[in-house]
Amino acid sequence: MVIATIADIVGSRRLADRGAAQRAIDTAIAAIEEQLPLALEPLRPTVGDELQGVYGSLDDALASLLLVQLALPDGVECRFGLGIGAVDGFESASGRLQDGPGWWAARAAIDTVHAKQQRAAPSARTWVVASPDEDAGVHTAAALANSYLLARDHLVGGMNERARRLTFGRCLGRTQRDLAQEEGITQPAVSQALAASGAPALVEGFLVLRADQA
Repeated sequence: MVIATIADIVGSRRLADRGAAQRAIDTAIAAIEEQLPLALEPLRPTVGDELQGVYGSLDDALASLLLVQLALPDGVECRFGLGIGAVDGFESASGRLQDGPGWWAARAAIDTVHAKQQRAAPSARTWVVASPDEDAGVHTAAALANSYLLARDHLVGGMNERARRLTFGRCLGRTQRDLAQEEGITQPAVSQALAASGAPALVEGFLVLRADQA
């Protein structure tokens, strides 16, 4: 069982510079993979505004995608659909293609989060769907993850770019003092910005996801 992941760019058709947005996403993903490589296959552009990648566990996927959200600049956002299930590969004239229940579930997940964003949960950006082939425990894990993700996405969506940078740094273990020096502000200002944005809860959640690897 792996986590097939589909991402797309929120409001891509309305972006003034679609190319710049794609470069910002690519840069963020590359930086994260260098600092904390969690993906079996890192997110890569496919067609249009879509990216695809594969993670070895749900914890790794959730941790890595939080970092992606935090690393993106203002005006650039992604949605993420995570599918729990088997992934198959086969050769074609255009190279190796992937298919299987994991990808079908990922497609259902990104369709679901898009629908929720339009209606009940405007800040929703991430959703998990387990393949029907998976057992009840896996489906329960997906439901629990979605409950967490609705709150997590709401917090990230309310942050400004500086708050996201600071939260990113704290997730990766950087001290408030180091972050203050980098931002050109005082350590108390960093502490205040983190507390006001809800960052401590995000950081603690990230550490829970990483606990088994500590």
